[in-house]
Amino acid sequence: MSQDLKSLIKNYKEDKETVYNSWFVNNDERLKAFRSIRRGVFDVIQDIKTGNFGNDFKGSSLEFVLNCITEQKQVFKGASHPFYWKPKLRIPDIYENEENKIAFGQFLEKCINATKEEQILKEIILLDQKKIKGLGPAVASILYFLHPTVIPPCNTAIVNGFNTLFKDRVKLGSWTEYLRMREVVIEKNNELKSDLSNDLGAFAGLLLDVGERKLLINDNHISEEERTKIEKKLKKRHKEVTSEMEEEDLHTEMQYHIMTIGGSIGYDVIAASNDRSKCHNGKSLSFISLDKFPELEVDKDTYKTITLIDAVWFEKGTNKVACAFEVEKSTSIYSGILRLTDLHFSFKDNPPTLYLIIPDNREKEVLIQLQRPSIKNSEIEIHYILFSELKNNCDAICKFGEDKEILKKISRVAN
Repeated sequence: MSQDLKSLIKNYKEDKETVYNSWFVNNDERLKAFRSIRRGVFDVIQDIKTGNFGNDFKGSSLEFVLNCITEQKQVFKGASHPFYWKPKLRIPDIYENEENKIAFGQFLEKCINATKEEQILKEIILLDQKKIKGLGPAVASILYFLHPTVIPPCNTAIVNGFNTLFKDRVKLGSWTEYLRMREVVIEKNNELKSDLSNDLGAFAGLLLDVGERKLLINDNHISEEERTKIEKKLKKRHKEVTSEMEEEDLHTEMQYHIMTIGGSIGYDVIAASNDRSKCHNGKSLSFISLDKFPELEVDKDTYKTITLIDAVWFEKGTNKVACAFEVEKSTSIYSGILRLTDLHFSFKDNPPTLYLIIPDNREKEVLIQLQRPSIKNSEIEIHYILFSELKNNCDAICKFGEDKEILKKISRVAN
């Protein structure tokens, strides 16, 4: 290599705009994604078993999984593209070919239930031997969220970064090539895990930043044209990270408004367990929040999911959930809807009122998602409130509101 890897990792961690800092560490959305994706994979397996998977990517449970993955846009932007059904090419051949579809479902089931590295690698080799057209190492993007310490993600930028860093020629689209790359990644990560992480997402992010020339390695053979391209990419990355920070600030502001309203009209309020240390205009969410999430009569996994809902109102002095709120930004709304529906089904006899708080320019998209058959047929009513409506009416609602029904004045529902 043209630069000591340890030194490169040091630069990778110190640069606040690398994948390591913008996605891997201190990213609540990344951590939330693991459970959503795991649950979604179980749904794919079940749909294939029961014959409900369908013959297209659009509208399938696999689309849900890939949309959850592409929410992690710093690394997985475009991860769903290899799974789109391309009718002219008949790829990936897991939609119309029933035998291939079942093989894919069995592969996912064996991988999600695997407890050892050898089991997963065996299933990958067996899948490769079936030679299913169009079903290659893009599947590693799914497997990463099932086994993050065993399977590194794979995409064009990661492979390019690997080839640049290790002077190799790994080819895209080949499981054999992917497994060869993986061996090197595992070996180097084991050597340097004290500097990075057991989670291979950290190392994959390093490769991606190198592959996209957003993290420079010492190379005296870069042309001026290439340097100009690199500078443009660095500026683009800076803009993306800045935008992400602005979105996070806006997310916290909306949480603050909804919690302030709840407290003012007589409810106990609490923010998501990983958000309580955040501040809006110097005011910490923890100061208007309950100290701890009340105990609920639900199973452990569901309880953990509910504690990650952005804001929850409880009837004063009780553990009875009155309202729950998910604040959405530029990412998909799937994960938020999933947490709200988990809450609804946990208290079907006396369900809380559910709200999405959304940017004004995403209303059309939210309506489409709320009208999906899986939501409409469940008869779950999810209201939504625009950012501008919440912000502009916060003070008035705090002053004149008497109970949660006041929010109906500024909320809407999908018809």
